[in-house]
Amino acid sequence: MSKAGKVAIVTGAGSGIGRAVAVALSNEGYSVVVAGRRKDALDATVAMAGAMLAIACDIADQASVRALFAQTKAAYGRLDVLFNNAGTGTPPMPMEDLPLEQWKRVVDTNLTGAFLCTQEAIRLMKSQSPRGGRIINNGSISAHAPRPHSAPYTATKHAMTGLTKSTALDGRPFDIACGQIDIGNAATEMTSRMSAGVPQANGELAAEPTMDVQHVARAVVYMASLPLDANVPFLTIMATKMPFIGRG
Repeated sequence: MSKAGKVAIVTGAGSGIGRAVAVALSNEGYSVVVAGRRKDALDATVAMAGAMLAIACDIADQASVRALFAQTKAAYGRLDVLFNNAGTGTPPMPMEDLPLEQWKRVVDTNLTGAFLCTQEAIRLMKSQSPRGGRIINNGSISAHAPRPHSAPYTATKHAMTGLTKSTALDGRPFDIACGQIDIGNAATEMTSRMSAGVPQANGELAAEPTMDVQHVARAVVYMASLPLDANVPFLTIMATKMPFIGRG
């Protein structure tokens, strides 16, 4: 199905899941705005496919987010899909040892950043013609079950589920759909350490299997491709043998 004329913003598009999704959407005919803090990384993403515009943006900064959406509107006139993908975490450590600054950094990026982008997307999607659009939030397996010593990341991903539900409800009168994809062990730079072993609930270190990130990209493209009278509220995609079902 051609998506010529559709416009998407992907945050955290300079690497990993964001890069894979941005390229997949572009290959489907979307005009894609790739956003992230590092312009050089965004330019590398743009080089992988056509019909992309790279805009440096710190999603934790409201002025930067507003500029991102203003530039998107100026370039393309509308927005059909927002993939709230940008996120970060902290090194594993006991909760009582976690510096407040690290907690705030994760909350500002994972939760407040997603909120700021959602806010601007709703404003644009409500005012454009034809009205409406779709917001897809990158949750995590951690939105269901935590890993040891991951309080900031896990807390923000649980909060992302609340943001998804509220956005789906509040966007309903304006033809704005919202869903969430919860991802487990996609093979990216972030998960490369899993082959060497990561902490388990029983205190052991164990290597974990991963899956090709392209499976995630195809899942997001599917969610994005639905007409606005259909929605996937929650989708979980994970490496089949990762220790999630029954974890803990």
